[in-house]
Amino acid sequence: MNLANRLTMSRILLTFVFMFFLFCQGLWPKVASLVVFILAALSDLFDGMIAQRRNMVTDFGRLMDPIADKILVLAAFAAFVQMQLIDAWMFVIIVSREILITSLRLFALNKGKVLSAAKAGKHKTVSQMAVIFSILGFIVLKEAMLTYSTWNPAWEKLFRQGIYLLMMFTVGLTLYSGLSYLWENRKIIARF
Repeated sequence: MNLANRLTMSRILLTFVFMFFLFCQGLWPKVASLVVFILAALSDLFDGMIAQRRNMVTDFGRLMDPIADKILVLAAFAAFVQMQLIDAWMFVIIVSREILITSLRLFALNKGKVLSAAKAGKHKTVSQMAVIFSILGFIVLKEAMLTYSTWNPAWEKLFRQGIYLLMMFTVGLTLYSGLSYLWENRKIIARF
């Protein structure tokens, strides 16, 4: 397994570490969860750069990179549903799109075709990561202010409204990217 693929696999491991810290009580575990998420997101950036520059692009990497992304992102959104920061229906739309597209890619791979990620999917991933960073930032900020007794409950509503608007945009982009991926690969899908 080359370095790029090891970075991809480390992202899956970091997801579990991220989740562990996110559900621990206190400020420092919340900060640790944010740091671990940042490291996992950076592993996504670096595995692609390394694979391209060192000519380490493999079918395994093309398949596992988006799967590792999905594991990380879906774990974060599932946690936010449990923490009642996002609505469950938003998570259902996001996870449904991911299952549909990943299933299509696995089916194509079984037939000897590798379907790489589309540009709209990459924009969707950036949007999802931005929302996750925003929500984690809110969690850390709230925890810090609660720790130092400066939290104003009125701010909660403002932050939640901001999260809702960001999630609406992300859910829309997720739907668009899924539909455009299906459209771009319609000829391949029709052959199956």
